[in-house]
Amino acid sequence: MGSFARLAAVFCSAVLVLPAQIIPFESNGLKYKALTRGGLTIMFAQLPSHVHNYAILQVSVSNGSPISWTVRPEDFRFESDHGETIQAPPANAVVGVLMAKASRSDVSKLVVAYETALYGNTQMHSTNGYEARRQDALAELGSNKLKAAAAASAIALVTTKLAPGQSTDGAVFYPNGGRPLGAGRLIVEAAGEEFVFPVETEPPAQRGH
Repeated sequence: MGSFARLAAVFCSAVLVLPAQIIPFESNGLKYKALTRGGLTIMFAQLPSHVHNYAILQVSVSNGSPISWTVRPEDFRFESDHGETIQAPPANAVVGVLMAKASRSDVSKLVVAYETALYGNTQMHSTNGYEARRQDALAELGSNKLKAAAAASAIALVTTKLAPGQSTDGAVFYPNGGRPLGAGRLIVEAAGEEFVFPVETEPPAQRGH
C-alpha cells in the first residue's frame, strides 16, 4: 500500500471517532487540509504561484470506498467571506486560456512550483495523477521537453473516475485576477457528500516574468 493510501486509511480511522474531522498538516512549506467523507479523502493546499490571473490549489483525492466515484474540477468552488463565489472551470477551459495567453515562462514556473509541492509531500502518492499525465504528454510529444500547453494539460486536475483504491492529483484553477483566494470556504461536492474546508488568508504570491 502506498503512502497516500496509508494516510487515507488513517483518515478513515479518524472519522470513525470524530466524523468529518479536518486534519491539517504541513509539507514542504505548504499548509494542507484533509477530510474524509463517504470513504473519499480530499486534501488540498494553496500554491504560492499563479499563472495568468488564476489562483491555484494543489488537490489530491483518494478513493477508499468500495465503489467508484468521478471527481471533476467543477466540483470545487470557493466562497469568500465577502460573499463572492468562484467556481473552478473545467480543465480544458483552463488549458485553452493558458495556450492562448500564458507565456512558456509562466507555465514553467507553475510546473516547478507544482512538482516541488508534489514530490516534497511524502504523504501523497497518486495512481493516475500528474506524473501519469506528464508521461503521456512526453510520449505524445516524442521529446523530453514539455511545451507550455502540454505542461498545463498534465498539471490541471481532469475529470477522473476513481475505482476503489485509486487516487489522483492535480491543480484546480480559480479566475481571481491573480490574487490569492483570501479567507472563505472551499466546498467540494463529491461521492454524494459535501466537503467543507475553511480557507485562511495567505500572503501574496510572488510572480516572476
